[in-house]
Parts: sequence; C-alpha cells; structure tokens
Amino acid sequence: MSVEPIIYGLIFLGVLALVEGLYLVTFGKSISLNSRVNRRLDMLDKGTGREEVLEKLRKEMQQHMKSRTIPLYSLLGEKAQKAAIAFTPRQLVMIMGLLAVVAFVGLSIATQTEVGVRALMSVGIGIGAVYFWVSTKANKRMSMIEEQLPDAVELMVRSLRVGHPFASAVQIVAKDVQDPLGTEFGMIADESAYGRDVGDALKEMAERLDMQDLRFLAVAVTIQQTSGGNLAEILAGLAKVIRARFRLFRRVKAITAEAKWSGKFLSAFPVVALIVINVGDPTYYDEVRDHALFIPACFAVGILLALNLLVMRILTDIKV
Repeated sequence: MSVEPIIYGLIFLGVLALVEGLYLVTFGKSISLNSRVNRRLDMLDKGTGREEVLEKLRKEMQQHMKSRTIPLYSLLGEKAQKAAIAFTPRQLVMIMGLLAVVAFVGLSIATQTEVGVRALMSVGIGIGAVYFWVSTKANKRMSMIEEQLPDAVELMVRSLRVGHPFASAVQIVAKDVQDPLGTEFGMIADESAYGRDVGDALKEMAERLDMQDLRFLAVAVTIQQTSGGNLAEILAGLAKVIRARFRLFRRVKAITAEAKWSGKFLSAFPVVALIVINVGDPTYYDEVRDHALFIPACFAVGILLALNLLVMRILTDIKV
C-alpha cells in the first residue's frame, strides 16, 4: 500500500499546527478561549487605553462580514465572524497561500507525485486547513457563549436586585465572566460608557453572532427601556428560558447523535474497507485500475459518500 495518503494526512496536521502557532505568536496567549483573564481586561492591564481597546476589538469582530466579497473568502466570512478571528481577511487569504506553499514543499520532499497533482493537493490543503481551523474555532466559541450566557444573565439579575443600574450590571459581567462572553460584554460596557444605547449594542452583538438567546436578551432590555417594568424579574425569567432551551438543545443533540454517527460510519466504511483490502492484497484492484471507467467511478463514489454525509446532516438538523 502506498504511504502517500498518510503523508498527506501528516502534512495537513502539520499545516493546522502551523496556523495555530502563527495565531498565538501574533496575538499572544490571551487570544485563546481558555485564558483565565478575558482578552479585553488583559489588554487594559497592559496599559492600552480603553478607547483604543474598544476600537481594536470592534474592528476585529466586524471586519469579516464586510469582506465576504473577496474571492474564496465568502466560504470563511460567517464562521470567521463568529470565531472573532483577529487575523484580517487579507491576512487569512495570505495564510492560505503560505500554507499551500509549505504543503507543496512538503509533498515535493516526501512524495513522487506529479507536479500538477502536488499543486492541486497543496491548494486544497492550504484552503482546507484554514477553513477547518476557523470552523473549529467558531464552533468552540459559540458553544462556550451558549453555555456562559445563562450564568451571565443571572449575574446581571443579582446585580440589579442589590441596586446596581443595568450599565453597571453589564460591567460586572464584563469583569467577572471569562472569554468569550466577557470580552463581548466588555465591548457593550465600553460602548455604553461612550453614549451608545445598551439595547442597540446587544442587538448588534446578537445579529453578529446570529444567536437567538442573545436576541431575546436584546429585546427584553429594549422593551424595558421603552415601557418600563422590573428588569430583574424579566431577566430572571429569561435566564430560565435560556437554560431550558440549552437543555433541550443538548437533548436533541443526544437523540440525533446515533443518526449522525451512522452517516459518518457509512461514509467511512468504504474508505476503510479499501485500505484494508489494499493492505491485505495490494494487487486486488490491478485488473480494473487501467479500465476507462475506473477514475470516473472513483469520483462518483466520492461524490455519493459526500452526499450521504450531507443528507444525514440535513435530516438531523432539527430546528428548535
């Protein structure tokens, strides 16, 4: 069996590690979602002015949706927006090119594949690695925000009940909650301090992250500002609703997990079987390799396997 597929996989993993390393080297460990102190507070502690921090964070979090017209970047824009990737769109495109070059050099050293195939594989690895990295960051960040939001709302409720105004409650969340929600609420607190309406700031954050629970929060705050009422009680009820929705989402995820993994297994099984057959009998497919329909059949099988994953994902994408 040829070792080239293994080399492709190792190069892909190496490229992933390289892009993560570039990210941490460029922006420091505070950019990591696992940081104990949220990034906004870390920047303020280093002596950066509050206005400068706000401007920098706003630019980072809004730049991707404005740049979706860049070729190839439309595939990344929405996910990069949710992941709040600090790299600019231009830098991400340049990183794709850099990773493609690195992959091409690695393939040239480690394999004897034709130049055209190596170039095509290198471009695929460069674009695929960045897309996979951004997608992973976005999924992790959105998951953490969904998990942090009920606690943040309850913290605001406790602050309101002891007499703090809503703006102060938002500042408390920005100070006490870890990233990613801490920095998001920190931006809202700063914008409020410079005169922006809190309801508008919450609504913009909800639309940017495309998160329904945040829309509920923005609507609740806006209605209270215009019609009055006990905001603490409103937010307490909202926290219960968010927690109930979160539990429901987890339950739906558990129920559909079997179908999702079945789709993955059915798509992976032919590939695994092909590898096992080649290991057991490397000459098994020699009689059909030179047939005119062999390559088209391979493409057809690959497309059908991809369609299987897509169909199973659509069937298990339950809207709640």
